[in-house]
Amino acid sequence: MPEQTTGSRPTLEAVAARAGVSRATVSRVVNGGAGVRAPLVEKVRRAVEELGYVPNHAARTLVTRRNGAVAVVIAEPEFRIFSDPFFEQQVRGISRELTAHDTQLVLLWVEGPGDHDRIARYLGGGHVDGALAFSLHGDDALVDLIGRARVPLVLGGRPAPGTDPAVPFVDCDNRGGAREAVRHLVATGRRTVAHISGPADQTSALDRLHGYRDVLIDADPELLARGDFTEESGARAMAGLLDRRPDLDGVFVASDLMALGALRTLRERGVRVPEDVAVVGFDDMASVVGRADPALTTVRQDIEGMGRLMVRLLMRLLDGTGAGVPESVITPTSLVLRGSA
Repeated sequence: MPEQTTGSRPTLEAVAARAGVSRATVSRVVNGGAGVRAPLVEKVRRAVEELGYVPNHAARTLVTRRNGAVAVVIAEPEFRIFSDPFFEQQVRGISRELTAHDTQLVLLWVEGPGDHDRIARYLGGGHVDGALAFSLHGDDALVDLIGRARVPLVLGGRPAPGTDPAVPFVDCDNRGGAREAVRHLVATGRRTVAHISGPADQTSALDRLHGYRDVLIDADPELLARGDFTEESGARAMAGLLDRRPDLDGVFVASDLMALGALRTLRERGVRVPEDVAVVGFDDMASVVGRADPALTTVRQDIEGMGRLMVRLLMRLLDGTGAGVPESVITPTSLVLRGSA
């Protein structure tokens, strides 16, 4: 039977002929259906690769009721997304896992509240199969908007209290990691340990602050300063701490970027690290810790891995596998010891 093509584009029939299977078998393999034995799946995939077959997206959508696309909604303005390596790593993990599921990534970000309606209209327009949202602030309206668009949703980060409990999330053990960081500072003889926290409207920052307070229950309020997860805010917060408490000898900083700023301020003030002040960060992002001098002791979270887990939870929602809503996932953290503490 001769292979059939439309112009130069191979058809489903051509793939079936090359693989020596039925057209229906090819269709099930291409569209992700079950019930095809592994040897036949391999034959079909080999034929698809040899012929350069590209599935017709419109036809596949009719069969699977899927668009083959997922929206990634980041509740931050553009300049933050492209300047903070955290977002790069999380989106990388998401992208790699979506690619493994033959699904496209559509990136959306929020410059301000005025973008909420635009995002809600897009999600409600049937363009994507589901959504992943992270870096939410407080009781962000995005969760409710996405819910009203009837789009399956998985969150990155523990949501604020009051969020629909039916929405699964992926986060790291922020509180436990913070406790480990502060305990290390105390165990190495630091008696006056400060904390530079992240934004008060983000649960990751609050959990890390709570972890600090779990260890230092009676910490002086003067030892607390707040940043916004940027390097400059870390520098400013460190300067304020030194002005208020020049006797401090340790600081736990809620992100590596802020820790970079804190190290810069300490260097400018002639404070030796770790001899005078020990510094511990949070994240363990290679592109950030590689710039630290001395090398930054920090709490490692698997940022890329969490992005992959978000996709896996979403795919379970879309496939209807498992009973009900997938369980949320809290991933472990670990303290990575280097020269700063």
